[in-house]
Amino acid sequence: MDVRQLWLRFEPYHDVTYFTPESRAATDALGCKGGWMGYFGLRAAPLGAASRELVTAVFYNFAPRKVARALPDAWEVASPAEFLRARLEGVDGALRRLLGTVDTPEITELAALARDAAEAAPIAGRPLAAANRALPWPDEPHLALWHACTILRESRGDGHVAALVAHGVGPCQALALYAREHSLDPAYMRAARGWTEEEWEAADLPGDLAAVERATDEAARAPWEALGGQRTERFVDLMTPLALRIASGNEAMRVNPMALDPVRELAVPGWNT
Repeated sequence: MDVRQLWLRFEPYHDVTYFTPESRAATDALGCKGGWMGYFGLRAAPLGAASRELVTAVFYNFAPRKVARALPDAWEVASPAEFLRARLEGVDGALRRLLGTVDTPEITELAALARDAAEAAPIAGRPLAAANRALPWPDEPHLALWHACTILRESRGDGHVAALVAHGVGPCQALALYAREHSLDPAYMRAARGWTEEEWEAADLPGDLAAVERATDEAARAPWEALGGQRTERFVDLMTPLALRIASGNEAMRVNPMALDPVRELAVPGWNT
């Protein structure tokens, strides 16, 4: 079971949470000062009115100064509950635009499959996954599917942070290594996460990212083992066209710090369980 291939399918569905016109409009309506305040408010809201120190710790690869520009000021602009309502509003609008129609048997079936996987996703030691899983499930299938994808995504992400810590790879160092490995522009990566050139150069040290990725994948295997091979294959079959449609229509999927390119990567044969 290639768990990275599974991630490629649910990550685009989750990513409409932050980097779409609908998401930006929803946080602008709250009174956020810029897109990054909206991002930190939307993503951190499941944790409650979290401090900048806590968010810096759990988000991991953002420079503390970048988080401090948004938090705790975001909680003066709107409460976490208001950010959660805005988050769902933005997601709903983005999915309706990108998918065209969200009232389909396939999405209803996917929502049930993804929920079963998400409810089996590890949350011990995974604060973002645990906080999202504690939220109420949306009633509409396309939003329930998004909620499941978000839990799966944050569970995997929390596991990735744990792997980085276990392998002694620091926040800025992880970005520098990843940028070099994937031929990403260092200036773009520094700007996206708020690090200075001096910090980047000091952190550009050897590290075993391959071992980190193996540990991340292994830690993300449990939901799919619980779902079972046949149902996981069904998830892949149904989710692939949605991921491709979203990735094709969402500008954030073309250039991003994850070097994620689902349109290219999902076109490569080789999926098997």
